[in-house]
Amino acid sequence: MLIVTHNGKFHADDAWAVAVLHILFPQAEIVRTRDQAIIDTADFVVDVGGIWDPATGRFDHHQKGFSGARQSGVPYASAGLVWREFGGQCVRALAMTHCGHELSEDKARELAYAIDSDIVQYLDLSDVGAAKNAPGGYGLSAVISGFNPNWLDEQRLGYGEPVEAFRLAEFRRAMALLTDVLVNAVKYRVGALLAVQQVRQSEALEDGKVLFLKNSALPWTQLVRKEMPKVLFVISHSLGEQRYLLHTVPVSADSFDARADLPEAWAGLRDAELAAVTGVPDAIFCHNGRFIAAVKSYEGARAMARQALQALA
Repeated sequence: MLIVTHNGKFHADDAWAVAVLHILFPQAEIVRTRDQAIIDTADFVVDVGGIWDPATGRFDHHQKGFSGARQSGVPYASAGLVWREFGGQCVRALAMTHCGHELSEDKARELAYAIDSDIVQYLDLSDVGAAKNAPGGYGLSAVISGFNPNWLDEQRLGYGEPVEAFRLAEFRRAMALLTDVLVNAVKYRVGALLAVQQVRQSEALEDGKVLFLKNSALPWTQLVRKEMPKVLFVISHSLGEQRYLLHTVPVSADSFDARADLPEAWAGLRDAELAAVTGVPDAIFCHNGRFIAAVKSYEGARAMARQALQALA
């Protein structure tokens, strides 16, 4: 099997697209060229060739008259075109490999759509010049562009074949980075999916105002915000550190504001100072921002949660 993309400078959109195809077809050969004779023999052609036809494995967006765009209006570049066709299949493969979990086709497509919204569309927007990079110039697209050899590399290596061989090696490094980004994106979303039932079944304390999670690693904030409006604080058990955490519940994903803060008198205190204020001998710390505190025992966490609720009265 042969995957072809253009030679010369690469961008995040073609590196992402080839990375996705290579996850699904790991034995495929990757060739970077603009030689039409080679392009014509390829199983997949990415970001070159002037054709968008998923049925024949052609994923270019540079041709005259191309107007492919998402329903949101965000235009497609090669990252989005390949992800549109293979995103669900890729998510299913990575979920099984890295999470040991088999997703349904519908759920895989749902997660692929979320990854498109969070990552892929921004690679496409950057490629077509419709979006700026992150502050400081280090958005993902800019980071990937930085793998290209600069003029000093070209001067050192010599132009032509030597620099193209170097560029192919750097392209593969960029693909590896984007593969890691994609794997992490899938693991995070599958983990959140599998955690839902555990969070829903967690024990409610203090008349439903406190939720107890047996594992601090469970992603809970989105579900608690959406389904548990009565919960003001969450106690969780950090299995790795063998301590209990007392969390506030943020009002939104984009805000540090909480439904209720921990007591002002706790802010920034540690160990003996925090123990003296709370009367909980194994208290460890309270963040200066009053959104999290730690204590060694479950009993201590319950006592601090009760104090936090009393402070609101």
